[in-house]
Amino acid sequence: MQGPARCSFFKALLWALALAALLQLLYLSLLSGLHGRQQRSRYSELFGGRRGEAPGRPSEQQKGQLKRALASGGRLDASGQYRIYTDMLGPPERAGRAPDLVLATHTSLSNLHQLQELVGRWQGPVSVALFAPGPAEVRLATLMLYALGALCGPVRQLVRAHLVCHSGDLAAFPELEDRAEFARLKACGDVFAKLARAGAGRRNYALGANASYPNNLLRNVARGAATGHYTLVLDVDMLPSEGLREAFLALAATLGAEGPPGVFVVPAFEIRHTRRLPGAKAELLQLYQVGEIRPFYEELCPRCQAPTNYSRWLNLPPGSSLNIAYTVEWRDPWEPFYISANSVPPYDERFKQYGFNRISQACELHVAGYSFSVLNNAFLVHKGFKVPSEFHAQKDAENQRNKVLFRQFKQELKLKYPSSMHRC
Repeated sequence: MQGPARCSFFKALLWALALAALLQLLYLSLLSGLHGRQQRSRYSELFGGRRGEAPGRPSEQQKGQLKRALASGGRLDASGQYRIYTDMLGPPERAGRAPDLVLATHTSLSNLHQLQELVGRWQGPVSVALFAPGPAEVRLATLMLYALGALCGPVRQLVRAHLVCHSGDLAAFPELEDRAEFARLKACGDVFAKLARAGAGRRNYALGANASYPNNLLRNVARGAATGHYTLVLDVDMLPSEGLREAFLALAATLGAEGPPGVFVVPAFEIRHTRRLPGAKAELLQLYQVGEIRPFYEELCPRCQAPTNYSRWLNLPPGSSLNIAYTVEWRDPWEPFYISANSVPPYDERFKQYGFNRISQACELHVAGYSFSVLNNAFLVHKGFKVPSEFHAQKDAENQRNKVLFRQFKQELKLKYPSSMHRC
């Protein structure tokens, strides 16, 4: 082939390649656009509804936040056993003021329906860590969080939600085939009703032979969203007294920052029937007098709550303001519920399942020099009496394993706080 002809051939070839590349880019662009339209259609169809119906459907911002949270792949915990997806719903619409009091809680899917009443009672910022122990649970947990964010205004406004699963599990955005799961979900109440049905007869600690409920990890994850604030760490099946958040913030404004560190103990009770959950101390006292309410863990472990000094607290007249009633010394095996600055030591994440998970943290506070001040008009109520027959079969074995770990934990505290005069 002669020089000019060869040059023309190569030019034609280059033009052909360029045209092919251009067509390929155009095809990919069209394909991407089509895929995007399909995905938007899939997302919009997930909860049904007609075009233009804004109420009850996830906004683009909500969908975008969930996709970003999932695209990160989460992060692994210190042990490498668990994967943590934070802020699945994004920051709440009602940003908390600083300093605020954040209610931090944890649950598996079996108790997530309890969040509805908790948010309604608290009326302030809530951070919840949700544990899903397997691929099917991870998928359902992602779907249910998505539904809560889309259909529940109070959740969207107040709650920060975090998903914890095993490190080998990955969460994914809901797909169109999940639509049947939500065909009848039209309002917030529908979502919580579905969660209640799904959790009927199941317990957090009874997750199967190969799944341990990492309660202390979950507490730390939930509390991690409250940096710079006060926190009250609760189990999800407990309710605080009405107005506790506002009353405590008013009290905190009057307290100086000087002096030794301390926490504010909120006495905990359990109620026989959940039809009438008291909101104020006067109402709680009435129910206590007729035997409908008793101190938390009174039947299972009276010593675990005894230092709260219930008799003294119950004899304090109910009032309209919140104050420190008295200060008590920690003693083994006290496991109080308390309000604290978020700078308190974290929970030891080696404790899982039943036993010593909260005692270990209270023990460290004592060794670290924290004081324990009991609040006069604040309280917590656990839904239902705690009785031995309602616990899962492995409870005693788990308690014994954690008891051994607790002995080791106490020895470690001596090294961590060598100058402390306090011991557990």
